[in-house]
This record gives sequence, structure tokens and C-alpha cells, in this order.
Amino acid sequence: MAAATRRGRAASSLVSRCLLARPAAAAAAASPAVPSTLRRPDGTRGLLLERFGTWAASEEPISPPVQVRYTQLLINGKFVDAASGKTFPTLDPRTGEVIARVAEGDAEDIDRAVAAARKAFDQGPWPRMTAYERSRILLRSADLVDKHNDEIAALEAWDNGKPYEQAAHTEVPMVARLMRYYAGWVDKIHGLVVPADGPHHVQVLYEPIGVTGQIIPWNFPVLLFAWKVGPALACGNTVVLKTAEQAPLSALYVAKLMHEAGLPDGVLNIVSGFGPTAGTAIASHMDVDKVAFTGSTDTGKIIMDLSARSNVKPLTLELGGKSPFIIMDDADVDHAVELAHFALFFNQGQCCCAGSRTFVHERVYDEFVEKSKARAERRVVGDPFRKGVEQGPQIDDEQFNKILGYIKSGVESQANLVTGGARLGDKGYYIKPTIFSDVQDGMKIAQEEIFGPVQAIFKFNDLGEVIKRANASRYGLAAGVFTNNLNTANTLTRALKAGTVWVNCFDILDAAIPFGGYKMSGFGREKGVDSLKSYLQTKAVVTAIKDAAWL
Repeated sequence: MAAATRRGRAASSLVSRCLLARPAAAAAAASPAVPSTLRRPDGTRGLLLERFGTWAASEEPISPPVQVRYTQLLINGKFVDAASGKTFPTLDPRTGEVIARVAEGDAEDIDRAVAAARKAFDQGPWPRMTAYERSRILLRSADLVDKHNDEIAALEAWDNGKPYEQAAHTEVPMVARLMRYYAGWVDKIHGLVVPADGPHHVQVLYEPIGVTGQIIPWNFPVLLFAWKVGPALACGNTVVLKTAEQAPLSALYVAKLMHEAGLPDGVLNIVSGFGPTAGTAIASHMDVDKVAFTGSTDTGKIIMDLSARSNVKPLTLELGGKSPFIIMDDADVDHAVELAHFALFFNQGQCCCAGSRTFVHERVYDEFVEKSKARAERRVVGDPFRKGVEQGPQIDDEQFNKILGYIKSGVESQANLVTGGARLGDKGYYIKPTIFSDVQDGMKIAQEEIFGPVQAIFKFNDLGEVIKRANASRYGLAAGVFTNNLNTANTLTRALKAGTVWVNCFDILDAAIPFGGYKMSGFGREKGVDSLKSYLQTKAVVTAIKDAAWL
């Protein structure tokens, strides 16, 4: 328990002890158990923390310290096969080999899950429990997540490819933190009594919205599970959640723990499946009262259309991003390089809010580019279960090939390829950390979301200019500002059209901080008190009163 508590304290943001604060060499020095050498394909040995090289991804994969226990659908509190009997493979991105076969849910399974959720909401105990009782179940769930932290992290690293240390020390503890945060809100959701112009008693009530459909992506499977499930359950709703087909294992595991904590049957239902079948069924279902979706903007448009055509269900959408990261001429260049590196390359670059447009003032531009190259070439790429590794493989071959296609586009558009730009190793989905300089605003790599380890660096010379260029995007999810000038920071934070602006930091994603986008990055907010609002109905109750002592 003491270890779990320490992990929880370290996880208030994604910038934790294992990420931004320490360069690779320092991280290795702090971990005496890190193997000091690797075997290269030619049989020789070399330091683990050398410049990235093909041997880092060519070594034999480490056996994950976990067994896959749950691969069925979770409906009405029980693990069951898909109605069709079909399964699909979930793959190890280190090798492309099958980890397990998972039940493939489709429309019939969504119908079963929605029916269970509807019965649990309309007739079951969950929305009728005292707030205190619901809070205790969420708190017990958080305790179980802490207890099983290492198993959940291992599933996440194996199924997704992210470094185990990142999952174990940051992301899984954040799941427990989010559950505790929303457990704390449960008995603080209350209405109002408001005055009216006449003899009426007026109450404003906040009620659970009902059956909520939730669709999560593959880049942070267990963390975004918590972002969605936490506020929905805190408000007394029931849930039908579709996992990403690329990484379904960790959400199934945590959902099982929540039932062990006392969650009633039917309150939380998990269906693994594909977007065109299971996802479409959720968005178009007439008995789903609200949908929350995180994913691409193009898919978000489809979700909106299906929701409107069915029962006009309300939505929250957290969609794509092309976030600017602005480095002013008064910056400490070494610090700025490290922060910009983290903002882009964290999680293999597979972040919707990644600082993927790095704007650098012309006075420090050349120095920044040169030092960014050196930092990228020190980045440790390899098996996510090896200590000290900063970057694992991309999620699958589709994403891998998409990223390589963007790199090819950057070269063809005559951006300057500073480093990287190719596959790393001969198996799995590893890509060398890649940097382009002299990027122009009209290039494809400047306009579209790459979702990979590709940093695009732009030059600017004027504050007004960079504001205009930074805002010249269809996206508005996040932005970063690096400056020591308070006036400059104030100007930029108010001028940038983004849902989150980080100043001299990046990816601070505390449970209490709302997260969501402007423009085509979506609407509604995850986390914080704002997320609760989207899972509640507002009801006004007006009662006539006679001979009132006061109004």
C-alpha cells in the first residue's frame, strides 16, 4: 500500500518523475536494475543508452510479467462471448504477433449491453443509492487499481507498446486518482432553490442522464477509460463502453476490478469491437441517452450524424489536434528543447494534444534545431518492458505506415529532414525519432495530424505573426508557450484559440483540470467539474404556494 500511495502522489500530471524531469542517462543512473548493455544483431554488445540504433528494436522481446485473463465481453456483470461467436486478434506492437483473441462485439451485443444498462438505470440500485454508498464503491475501485497497478501497466505496455515505466508510474496511478476525484464529487452534486417573481417555490434539480454510450481510443486505453467512466458513474448513470480494437485488454481488467469493488450488475458494460459495427450501434441506438467519444475528427462527424439521426442524443467529442508550441527568444534554450521534445515525442507521438507545430523565434532557431537533433538522437527506443526505454513501437502497422507516409511527404515537400525519417529495426512498428526543420505552413506535415514521433519546427520573428500562424488551423485542442516574459505569456494565452494553454510546461493533465477543444477539436470537456455537467440533466420544479411566509 505504501508503494501505491507513492505512485499516486507522483501521478498528478503526465509530467512525472519518469518523463520530462530526467534525460535518458539520468533516468538510467537512478535505476540500478537497468541492464547496462544490449546485444546487437552482429553479436557485439553496446550500451543501452547509446544513440538510438537498430539493435534497440531488434533484440528478443522481453516476456511480459502478466497473463491475459479477460477477453470476453462484460455484459450485466458477467463475461460472455459475442453473440456471433466471433473473435479478433489483439497484437503485440513489438512483433506484430497475436497476444490473444478477443470477443468481437457487434450491434446485437450492443443491444444486449444497452438493455442491461437500461434495466440497471431504470430498476437497479445504482441511481437510487445514497451518494455516500456510490462514493465508497468508487473509492474501493481506486484501491483495487492501486493493488493491481503492475498487472494493469503490463497489459497496457504489451497491448499498446507504451513504455511500462510510463504506464506503471504515471498512467495507472492517474486512473486511481481520477476515481478518487470523482468519488469525492458524488455527494456534492446538488441542486438549487431559486427566487421567482410570484408565490412559487422553485427547485433546480440535477439528475443523471441515463444510459451513456462511451467510445475510447487506443493511445491511452486505461486512462481514457477512467476519464469517461468516472464522471458518468459519479452522477448515477449507467455505461456501455466500446474499447478500441487495437488495445482492449486493460479496460476489461479494470472493469472487472470495479465489479469486485461492489459495482452492481449492468451499471458498467464493456463491448470490444470495431467502429463500423459496435461503435455505429452505440451512436445510433435509440435507448442510449448520451454519447462521449474520443478519436479522430472525421469519425467524430460520423458520430454526430448518427446521434442526430437517431434520438438527438447529446454528445461530448474530444477530437484531433495540431497543437502549436511557441518558444520565444528569451527562452532558456536547453530547457525549451527538453520540454518541446517531451511535448511531441511522449507516448510515441500518439497524443491528440502533442505539441506537433514547434514555432521557434528566429534569434534562437538555429541553436534550438541543433540541440533538438542531439536530444532526439539520444532518445532510447526499444522494448517497452526494458528499463530506461523512452519510446516503444507505434500501435500497429496501419499507424506505422501512415507515419512513414507523412515523413515521405515532408521530404517531398522539401522540408529539411534533420534526423530520423525511417523505420528502426527489422521487426515490430518502431520508428526513429524524426525532426523536420524549415517547415512551411502550407505543407501537409504542418496541416494534418501525424500522430507519431515526427517534430516539425517552424521559424518566426514577431509575436503578432506567430499568433496568426498558430491559430491558422482547423484544430484548437491545446497549445504551449515558453517564455520568461509575463506580458508575452498573458498575450499568448488569451490570443491562442485552444482549450488548454500550457505556459512553461506541457501535458499537465490533473484530474481537476478540464480538457477539450475549440473548433474541429470537438466540444464538451473531460475531467474536472465541467465533465460532470455533461452527464446530468437539469430539471426545474415549480410549485405554487399559498399564504407564503416569505418568497
